[in-house]
Amino acid sequence: MNPLASFRGLAALAKAGNVMFERPDRLPRAALALAKWGPTFVGLAAAGAARYPDRLAIVDEDSSRTYGDLWKRTNALADGLAKSGVRPGSAVAILCANSAGFIEATLAAAKSGANVVFLNTGFAGATLAGVVASEGVDVIIHDDDLSGAAVASGAAALLDESAVARLVREGSTSDRPRVAPARFVILTSGTTGRPKGAARLGGAQSGGLDAATALLDRIPLRTGDRTVIAAPLFHAWGLANLGFAMSLSSTVFLSRRFDPEATMATIRRERVTVLVVVPIMVRRLIGVEGSTPSLRVIASSGSAIDASLVTEVLARFGDVLYNVYGSTEVSIATIATPADLRAAPTTAGMATLATIVRTYALETSLDHVSPSLVPMGATGRIFVGNRAGFDGYTDGSTKATLDGLVATGDLGHLDALGRLYIDGREDDMIVSGGENVYPREVEDLLGGHSDIVEAAVVGVPDEEFGQRLVAYVVTRAGSRLSAVAVKAFVSDQLARHKVPRDVLFLSELPRNATGKVLRRALRPQ
Repeated sequence: MNPLASFRGLAALAKAGNVMFERPDRLPRAALALAKWGPTFVGLAAAGAARYPDRLAIVDEDSSRTYGDLWKRTNALADGLAKSGVRPGSAVAILCANSAGFIEATLAAAKSGANVVFLNTGFAGATLAGVVASEGVDVIIHDDDLSGAAVASGAAALLDESAVARLVREGSTSDRPRVAPARFVILTSGTTGRPKGAARLGGAQSGGLDAATALLDRIPLRTGDRTVIAAPLFHAWGLANLGFAMSLSSTVFLSRRFDPEATMATIRRERVTVLVVVPIMVRRLIGVEGSTPSLRVIASSGSAIDASLVTEVLARFGDVLYNVYGSTEVSIATIATPADLRAAPTTAGMATLATIVRTYALETSLDHVSPSLVPMGATGRIFVGNRAGFDGYTDGSTKATLDGLVATGDLGHLDALGRLYIDGREDDMIVSGGENVYPREVEDLLGGHSDIVEAAVVGVPDEEFGQRLVAYVVTRAGSRLSAVAVKAFVSDQLARHKVPRDVLFLSELPRNATGKVLRRALRPQ
C-alpha cells in the first residue's frame, strides 16, 4: 500500500473507533491475540474476545453469545472436532443458515486447521453432492432442517445440531495452539453453471486489512455498531461483513430466514445502526411501515440495484444507502455513497482505497502486449486490482488477467469523475442486427416505469437478426400494463434495436439465495 493509502487507512481505523484511548490493557491484549492468529477470521474473533469479552457478539432467534463465550465455545468445538478426526487439511463444510451455529462451526473448523467450505443452503441435492465431491468434503456441519440435503450429499460424516452441542459440552475451552491458516472456500453463485470454489487463506490474506480499511474509508462503520446481517453468511458479501463487524467488536443480529417485517422490528427494537443486505431484501423492506432513526448505514451488494429502487430507498430511509460492487474473486472494487447515488442513481461508485479499476476494449485479448483502454463513457471489460483478491479456484483455474488486474466478468463504463457504471455481464451482451446491445440498459429503463416492480432482459437466438431481446416483467398489483405498452415505453427512449421483441409477464423473477436473477432459467433451454 502506498504512503497516502496507508495514511487514509489509519485515518479510517481511527474514525471507526479502532484507534482510541481506553482502558490500557485492552488494546495490547487485542494486539497480541491478532498477532497470534494474524488478520484472519479467527484473528478478528480473538481480538474481539481479548478486547471486549463481555460485549454481546451474536444474537439470533434462539440464543446470544458474548465475545468471550464465542471464543470459549469454539475452543471446545474445535477440541471435539479434533477428537472426531478433523485434522489440519481436512475439509469441513458448513451447511447452516444465518445463526450463531454458523459462526461457531466456522471458527471451530478454522481453529482446527481444516479447510472450510461454505455450502449454499438452497442447493439442490445433485448440486450439493457435486460440490461435496469436487471439494473433497470430509464432514458436514448442518442445521437439523437441512438433514435430508446433508444425507443426500454423500459426505462421509455429518454433524447435526445435537451432535455439535455434545462436542461443545465435552470439549476443552482452553486456548488452542495456532495452526497453519485454514483455507476458506466460498462458492461462486452458479447463475450460469456449476458453482466453483474460490479460495482464501483463513478468510483473509495479506490484503485482508486493506479490504477492511477500504470499506471504513468510504462507509461510516463504527466500533460497537449494532449490525443486522440479512445477506447470507455463506456468500462472500455476508461473510465479509461478519468479519468487518467482528473487527469492530460490533453486536451482530442474525435470522435464519429473511422476513422484512421481523427485520424492521429488530432494527427498531435493538436500535440497529447498520443493515447488510442484497438488493431484493431492500425492495421488500421498502413497503414495511415504521421509522428507523437509529439506522445509519444500509450496505447493499451481491447483485445489481436498479435506479428506481435507489431513489425509493433514499426517499424512504434518507442518505444511508451504500452500493458496493465487487465479487468473490476481486473483493470490494467500488463503493457508491449516498452523495454518489443522489447524483447518479445507476452508479456503482468510485474505486476504493488502494484499488485500481479499468475498462478495456471488448476486442482486447489476454495476450495483448499493450491492451487498449476504452475512452471515458465507452463500454469495456472491467478489470480490478488490489491486494484483497482471492487465491484462485480450487480446481486450479483462475480468472483472466490484464496488466496484473483481474477480470470481473462484467462490462461497464467510467464517467468524468471516475464513477463506474455496470452495463451488464460479458456473456449477457448480445449482437442484434450488427449492433451491440446491453440488457442492463433496458432493465434500468423498465425499472423506472410506474407500473413495473422489476424486469430482466435476456438475449435469445433470432433467425433474422442473429439475436433479439426478450423482457420478463413483474408488474405492480392491479396493473393492466400490456406487452405493446412496454415496447412503446422502450421505443420512446431507446434506439430501435434495443426494444424487446417479446415481453412476458411473471409473478416474480427466479433468483438464487443471494438475490441474483437466474438468467439461465429465463432463456430457452
